[in-house]
Amino acid sequence: MAKVLLLGSRGRLGAALARIWSGTHDVTALSRADIDISQVGLLEKALEEHPFDVLVNCTGATSLEVCEDDPQLAARVNAEAPVRLAEIAAHRSARLIHFGTDYVFDGKKTTPYSEEDEALPLSEYGRTKLQGELAVVGTSPTHLSVRVSWVFGPDKPSFVDMILNRAATESSVVAVADKTSSPTYTEDVAAWIEPFLATGLPGGLYHASNAGACTWRDYGQEALDIADRLGWPLRCRVVSPIPMDSMTAFRAPRPRHTVLDCSHLHRIASVSARPWQEALALYLGGRQMSPGGVISEFSRLQAP
Repeated sequence: MAKVLLLGSRGRLGAALARIWSGTHDVTALSRADIDISQVGLLEKALEEHPFDVLVNCTGATSLEVCEDDPQLAARVNAEAPVRLAEIAAHRSARLIHFGTDYVFDGKKTTPYSEEDEALPLSEYGRTKLQGELAVVGTSPTHLSVRVSWVFGPDKPSFVDMILNRAATESSVVAVADKTSSPTYTEDVAAWIEPFLATGLPGGLYHASNAGACTWRDYGQEALDIADRLGWPLRCRVVSPIPMDSMTAFRAPRPRHTVLDCSHLHRIASVSARPWQEALALYLGGRQMSPGGVISEFSRLQAP
């Protein structure tokens, strides 16, 4: 049993890891209300009262537009704070598990990206995340930075929930059809990363996503097909394609192809990833939809 201190407990991934790992490990989960990660100079003092073998950082400034508008905030949260956490963990002879993003790549490669591929981020978000993850793994050979993509799960709504809500309440649904990556189920991430909590597995960069690739349009359509088979009350059953260039809200540049090669993680941790379609079916099979939509607040989400 590992003593785990997790930061970012109210996020989609952090909430799932805390919930699942608490069954087998001693987990203390803290939210932003407990520790404000942007106050980099106060992190060491804030963590003094919390013993841990493994520090897990699920925090981050994840809005691309916010990062473009406020690069100083992006730098503090995505780059400087992970460095400080890495130093604190190393000083305590503990492991840091930090989570990164597929947006560190420029998307020009047409095959899956491995950890050895050069990272060339297009946005302030991608640049600051890259700075943070490289500093993390450079601080200690035991530290991990795990890149994930298109994360979904039961603890907080995501793109797929927004699509389902719109299909339940509107007569037409659209999604971008010229951007490709891999959905990542939070409960699967918990299983893949758990071997690193109480073992001597090596640190470094790791890619973690479900198997297969899709566009946002494919992802949304698969969700509607599953919901239709489950008998959910849908007004719309087809996701119409649109180009990413039509998304006027996307002021920050986004890479078009960021499928991740996760074979390194599978080999080192002796795990395997189910297809994203199977993970999505498992997730939706445990949900219910009311005539008014999945959950009312999903309608306030914006596409990622």
